[in-house]
Amino acid sequence: MNFPFYIAKRYLISKKSQNAINIISWVSVISVGIGTFALVVVLSAFNGLESLVESLFESFDSDIRIEAKEGKVFDSKTIDYEKLTKVEGLENYSLVLEEVCGVRYQKQQTVATIKGVEPAFMEMSQLDSMMIEGNTELVRNGIPFAISGYGIASSLGLYMSKAPDNLTIYAPKRGRVSTINPMQSVYQKLIAAGGTFYISPEYDNKYIVVPLSFAQDLLDYKSEVTSIEVKAEAGYDLEKVGAEIETLLGNGFEVTNRYQFNEIIYKTNKTEKWITFLILVFILIIAAFNILSSLSMLIIEKKKDIFTLKSLGAKNSTIRQIFFIEGLLINLSGAIAGLSLGVILVLLQEHIGLIRLEGGIVEYYPVELKVTELFYILLTVLIIGFLTAWYPVRSLTRVEKG
Repeated sequence: MNFPFYIAKRYLISKKSQNAINIISWVSVISVGIGTFALVVVLSAFNGLESLVESLFESFDSDIRIEAKEGKVFDSKTIDYEKLTKVEGLENYSLVLEEVCGVRYQKQQTVATIKGVEPAFMEMSQLDSMMIEGNTELVRNGIPFAISGYGIASSLGLYMSKAPDNLTIYAPKRGRVSTINPMQSVYQKLIAAGGTFYISPEYDNKYIVVPLSFAQDLLDYKSEVTSIEVKAEAGYDLEKVGAEIETLLGNGFEVTNRYQFNEIIYKTNKTEKWITFLILVFILIIAAFNILSSLSMLIIEKKKDIFTLKSLGAKNSTIRQIFFIEGLLINLSGAIAGLSLGVILVLLQEHIGLIRLEGGIVEYYPVELKVTELFYILLTVLIIGFLTAWYPVRSLTRVEKG
């Protein structure tokens, strides 16, 4: 066995003459362990929330969105769909027409964004898993149906269990304004209520999904749409697929992916995650000062041992290695203990569920372990331990030289 490692291990587990050194050594191990444990749990919690938010977006938003650079709508007939479908990584697409409209149900009224979609949209999205009432069937026996967000349905008092009446959708007529009779300035059309989805407030309080043909009839459009929403095949890079589509369509269209049109939310989540990581690392650095104190006191206590070892022929470099390894062992013990406990807790939460999320869209608080992050956490803790062990050993070297 390596001599410096053997002596360092003995110093770690053996009882010191000063009980305070024992206490500080184990406080150092516990402090590093708690800091490592906190890093594992907190980052896993952020990963879980990030995955949950992403899954919510995927249930409604497409992977890629094609819009006109100028104007609100464009003629869908100008697109070469034969070439579009040959883009590598493109799985499916749907024409979409959106417009902010007034909605009335019985005596209640509200404002909502009407999203007219093709049947392919339901295949592309995961909206069926977010339904709390009714179903995602937009056309049944030739009759169009509307699927409302939970917030919209609540504000209208619309409940599927009560066999609801039809909704009345109002949309302003383009370029036609009547100051005498305001109803002559709007289009209106009836549609049956088909179901209610529950995703998150930004969707639930905003959208009513209807058939594309219904939206075009309501808004007096023929083949105009506001966008084409695209689903990419699993494993394909959205930026590359989007760039290929943009090259195909030319300069008249703007192509964005899910991360770009939800850029603020994604960036905010990542920024919060790494700021929290830095704060916990700072706390871990403060905790690691216990290692410095422990080593400094141990060096003072073991002066006789140092003298004996040097008398037996041990070099200064060997003495320095002993105390340096001692500091690394303290740090490594805490890091492994904290990492192990953190992984165990996260796995229990992920597979069994220990902490419930009251009033949330999921039953248990979401967590997700990432092996790469565990590696970075361990590396960070070891670097901090290396520096806190190196400083008192360097001081020992200076004393020996003096």
